[in-house]
Amino acid sequence: MRSPSASEILEVWERGLTQSPIQRALELLAPVCPEASSVSLSGLSIGRRDAELFALREQLFGPEMAAVAACPQCGARLDLTLNASEMRSCCPPELEDNVALTLAGYELQFRLPNSGDLADVLKWNDSDGGRYRLVSLCFLSAQRDGAPVGFDRLPDEVLNAVSEQMASADPLADIQLGLCCPLCRHCWRAAFDIVSFLWREIESAAGRLLRDVHTLASTYGWPEKDILALSPVRRQFYLTLTGI
Repeated sequence: MRSPSASEILEVWERGLTQSPIQRALELLAPVCPEASSVSLSGLSIGRRDAELFALREQLFGPEMAAVAACPQCGARLDLTLNASEMRSCCPPELEDNVALTLAGYELQFRLPNSGDLADVLKWNDSDGGRYRLVSLCFLSAQRDGAPVGFDRLPDEVLNAVSEQMASADPLADIQLGLCCPLCRHCWRAAFDIVSFLWREIESAAGRLLRDVHTLASTYGWPEKDILALSPVRRQFYLTLTGI
């Protein structure tokens, strides 16, 4: 993975303004994974994709991530510090795309959900229906006593086990932080989404870059592409000279 240029950050930010979070996740990875096609990026499991986003976050802004949570019981603010490298390490190095499960006499094969699956599921308003749809999209085969079994003939207990196994096999796909409020002692679990977290940082970085371009272009008359081509150190040096 290579680090994106200032120009690429602005291009990704501009395109992402009209995109869904899933599209933004793939858009963020496209310029830093030039060897990967859009199809291969979309085919990454959600956890593998997010592991790459954690790596990108570490490259751009460092490993430490400052986050904020609100206690659902008393509303107190909790300041959190997460580590991108530690989060990324939760993704198994040899993550298998296909998973086997034997349960209640059934031998099942399924794959891990990817961005395309998630985009399909998000069209559903019913969470239970969406989960059923997700499992159906990832279902590959099932057998019982050597005979094939169709997805629609699988009992609910088996489908629930498949859903749980998918989550266990791809731990970064659904990150749940265990939190406790220091004031009221209430404990709960809160979801952490690297896509929205990193996108907010990209928005801030894009805003800073545009302000830098405005200042230097107004002072020296340089075109945007020349300003963005400067290293961050040289750009900051010229900004300091402007006295603004």
